Amino acid sequence: MVELLELRDAEDAFARLEAWLCDRGFFVPGGEHLVADLFLGYGLSRSLRRGVSVPPPEPCPALPLAACMVRDEDALVGQSHKGFEIGAWEQSWTAAEYRDAVEDVRDAIARGDVYQVNLVQHLRAPFAGDPRALATRLSPLRPLHRDPFVTDRWAVVSASPELFLARRGERIRTMPIKGTRPLGEAAELRASEKDAAEHVMIVDLERNDLSRVCIAGSLRWPELMTTHQLAGVEHMVSTVEGTLRPDAGLADILGATFPGGSVTGAPKIAAVDLVAELEPVGRGASMGALGRVYGNGDFELALTIRTFAIADGSIHLWVGGGVVWDSDPAAEVEESWTKAAPLLAAIGSRLPEVALA
Repeated sequence: MVELLELRDAEDAFARLEAWLCDRGFFVPGGEHLVADLFLGYGLSRSLRRGVSVPPPEPCPALPLAACMVRDEDALVGQSHKGFEIGAWEQSWTAAEYRDAVEDVRDAIARGDVYQVNLVQHLRAPFAGDPRALATRLSPLRPLHRDPFVTDRWAVVSASPELFLARRGERIRTMPIKGTRPLGEAAELRASEKDAAEHVMIVDLERNDLSRVCIAGSLRWPELMTTHQLAGVEHMVSTVEGTLRPDAGLADILGATFPGGSVTGAPKIAAVDLVAELEPVGRGASMGALGRVYGNGDFELALTIRTFAIADGSIHLWVGGGVVWDSDPAAEVEESWTKAAPLLAAIGSRLPEVALA
């Protein structure tokens, strides 16, 4: 048996999600054996916005803003040996438009509106086949959460290496990624002052977010700006962790931290507003979270970078990166393709022709 919750309204979404799980026996004695799959779309961030601009249209409207699935053990997702076909990829905005948006962010930084903003571009292609087979092909990239979230109308398949949040008892942890190079260029990444400054901004933002639900003085960062080979590229990673307040439930934690700072920018609310003004399409399945919640209150959620959505005969992918004052627009475009290339290679696809020119 499968029970599915879909939320298409951002208002009180985290509280409604927690209540739904409570009604099914989670978070109380006797519910320790329960497990739920959880998907959170970036569109939930609209509740944070202070700006008045209309959000960009979603390229994959079949997706809900959030979804939660409780399954029997015999309904667990397994590998698929079926196939799939993907057509040619098309961009929602051109490289020139992306470069212009980078300049707009730099102008906003010069005005003092923001310090950093994550900009994301979107790709779409025709798709036919089993989304689970896509997950099987992505598994060599060692995604943090391997299992796709699959319904009869849409699917989210992630190769994300980034931990958004993990709870184990009273401990909460996040591992933001900021800074990217092709494989073999870790030394260059470690030497980059621009990437270091960008990374520290996000670590500080994550520390501030967690402080809203953690005991004062308990926050620490045991790993700071360490390079790792993840999802086919070199990444700079840190760990921020703390001790949760006894009264902090799932809705409190998500409300304090979502969306992850590495996919918004700093300050978070101003960055979310600017993203809505500059990006031509919504972020759909990307820049949200995907993972599992357990009956005892523990959870592990990947941040949905390097993530595909499938619905209505199309597959969608979002890639991008953080923009700071000394960002080079052409280099930001190239960084997004650096992130996309290993994903598309893993599924037997290729970058759009314009990216290969």
